[in-house]
Amino acid sequence: MVKSVLSERKTLHPSELERRELPEHAAAAVRTLAGEIAVTVGPNPATATTLNDPALLCHIDARYRELPADLHEAMRPPATAAGVTVIGRLPLSDAELGPTPVDWREAAMWAGDPRQCAASFELDIMMLLLARCAGEPFGWQGQQGGRLVNNIVPTPGHEHEQSGASSTTLLSPHTEDAFHPQRANLLMLGCLRNPDEVGTTVSSVRRVELAAAQRERLGRAQLPILPDVSYGEGFPDTHTPPITTLADRDGELTLRFDPAYTPLDDADLEFRSAYRHLAEELERVCITAALTPGELLLVDNDVVVHGRVPFTPRYDGTDRWLKRVNIRLSQRRRDAAESGEDGYGQRVVAPFRTTRGSST
Repeated sequence: MVKSVLSERKTLHPSELERRELPEHAAAAVRTLAGEIAVTVGPNPATATTLNDPALLCHIDARYRELPADLHEAMRPPATAAGVTVIGRLPLSDAELGPTPVDWREAAMWAGDPRQCAASFELDIMMLLLARCAGEPFGWQGQQGGRLVNNIVPTPGHEHEQSGASSTTLLSPHTEDAFHPQRANLLMLGCLRNPDEVGTTVSSVRRVELAAAQRERLGRAQLPILPDVSYGEGFPDTHTPPITTLADRDGELTLRFDPAYTPLDDADLEFRSAYRHLAEELERVCITAALTPGELLLVDNDVVVHGRVPFTPRYDGTDRWLKRVNIRLSQRRRDAAESGEDGYGQRVVAPFRTTRGSST
């Protein structure tokens, strides 16, 4: 179900998200192939926990091309101004999941223990196969242990922070890893469990209305964006050059936006006013996708900011559980000015990278 995300957060709204339905044979094929690879690689807890085993990655890279053309077509980048696509539906049953883990560490550990979650390793492989159809999956050395598939679950003690582990607070709309020049072009979220229909918010910069002067001001570098708390704390805001909030790609706007980790008080009044107007516009065009198990949300991270509505976690093994994969598109290029950024020293884990360079 798709709803608006204005202040009342209750008004039903016509769906403005592109939707692609997988034929049953294509959905079954990716699950079957994931199962075959899991059996071939074997029940190695270290491999399942980290996903960084060369043999596993070699199987994924060699065999994703075997998947049906319908599936490859479904995994192409979003095709509308909304910049988001819902893809459904992959075969999945709640009974095979086991309890929702309490944090990403437990989720990673359980992937190597079939007594806890018999399907977790296989589902991780399925996510990597899907992401490989879309582009080049990658992870971050400083986030979730460098794992290529992240687990997004509510975590005790993190309820109010601005990270994927939060719950009771609104996760503010943001560009994924906005602080880094090698951030994802596409973000893929796969829903395993969402009994409370917790919504993921999405807003496209290509649907906002900005005056020419506001575009110009936000297109000039003013402030840095800091890494979020999932990478640690204590990053100085003078470590990298200031970045531009808005940029241009082939005559269309792109966005780099994370107000929770941007030192806005350091900016001049003109910039803050333009930034505030952009934030209001992103709220105006915001809609919510409440994913159901087996659905994917494919987000154009160059165009769309995403977040999450608040919810009350139960911590009883039934809470919302998503899997997340960052995807690079080798054909996309970003502004050359980003080559001067070091991304606060954060390094990518990119086993599928086919080309290298400062642009991502």
